[in-house]
Amino acid sequence: MATQQMSEAKRDFLERSELFWNPGKTKDWRDMGVDLVIDRREGYYLYDMDGRRLIDVHLNGGTYNLGHRHPELVEALKSGTARFDMGNHHFPALARTALAEAMALCAPGDLRYTIYGSGGGEAIDIAIKTARHTTQKRKIVSIVKAYHGHTGLAVQTGDDRFSKLFLSQDTHGEFVQVPFNDLNAMEDALKARDVAAVILETIPATYGFPMPKEGYLPGVKSLCERYDTLYIADEVQTGLMRTGEMWGITRYGVEPDILVTGKGISGGMYPIACVVVSERCGGWLSEDGFGHISTMGGAELGCVVAMKTLEIVQREEVRTMVHYIANYLRKGLDKIQEAYADFFIGIRQHGVIMGLEFAPDQGAKPVMKHLYENGVWAIFSALDPKVLQFKPGLLLTQADCEDLLRRVEIAIGLARNEVMGGKGAGRAGARRGGK
Repeated sequence: MATQQMSEAKRDFLERSELFWNPGKTKDWRDMGVDLVIDRREGYYLYDMDGRRLIDVHLNGGTYNLGHRHPELVEALKSGTARFDMGNHHFPALARTALAEAMALCAPGDLRYTIYGSGGGEAIDIAIKTARHTTQKRKIVSIVKAYHGHTGLAVQTGDDRFSKLFLSQDTHGEFVQVPFNDLNAMEDALKARDVAAVILETIPATYGFPMPKEGYLPGVKSLCERYDTLYIADEVQTGLMRTGEMWGITRYGVEPDILVTGKGISGGMYPIACVVVSERCGGWLSEDGFGHISTMGGAELGCVVAMKTLEIVQREEVRTMVHYIANYLRKGLDKIQEAYADFFIGIRQHGVIMGLEFAPDQGAKPVMKHLYENGVWAIFSALDPKVLQFKPGLLLTQADCEDLLRRVEIAIGLARNEVMGGKGAGRAGARRGGK
């Protein structure tokens, strides 16, 4: 499938984006062969302003778990505007309290209070501030190559690529990073008993979805309990049924002290993020309920949409569909990997959380480009660009899955030939018994 000729209108628009929006990001995408300007969107499809259709398996980090403009969410938002607007963050509100109650009912363990932000980074900041207040300690431990957002505290828990740019590096030794899946390193970081919290994405997304080793996450929780440290579960990309259960962390038998959700909770319709905390961690809410103020956090229209999102993702048929999609796609991907085993070297998966691993260090970038040219939008992992983030939606149909796999096979074959010069067997050789 050849790349569509760019229209003059689109060329002009991209030039204006460089002039007035973000010159670096606009140019970088074009240099990588991606000239995407999203226009119409529907279900799991994006439409470029020139009319090209793309199957979306990036989902903006899981924001569109239920698809773009899901009809029930659109209706919830429209109905909500007949009575509500954003609201006033200072006062009790029907929708805000109703969502908080719903979050307590579906959250793991004894999590009780919901504190609102407008996005995931702000929610991580709230979680860190809450942990510091609860423990009266300052130090925070995260993993090497972590990503938890770009706001003031959140950015310091992640890779220094994003903090150095704005001179936001930790200069006081309050943010410590240890390797993922290394309990010995984690214990070394905690044993001085001066750590307020460990913060972990259940499966680190921007690091390419490396899977926790058996016993790792429960082991971290056990160390937290031993050394009086709180466990913050960042479920922004792994929660809301993406693992086939409501929260990814419960699949590993861990009950966190604080849980953060964002992106998908909004349904992609109205910005909202939630921090759900235990009664112990919610102490500051009684001590000084004005301690954190967020004008947009917990906007009532966002709460209305989030309530419907929670209801949809907890339907039994959605859980069943996630398992079906995960198994169906895995079988197809296994066959593609077998055909291109020298290039497509690994599949990291838990439910519809998937990372596709390629042999060269930057191998996911040409795959992304060829997927784009063949009608699929997925993105490489920023902190491990040999891995493609592959995030199918919760409600994909079998026909969508078949179409997706066909396009993925074509794109991986083309990317392999580009990177490796056409050497090796490929699909035809695999069918003849070659590997």
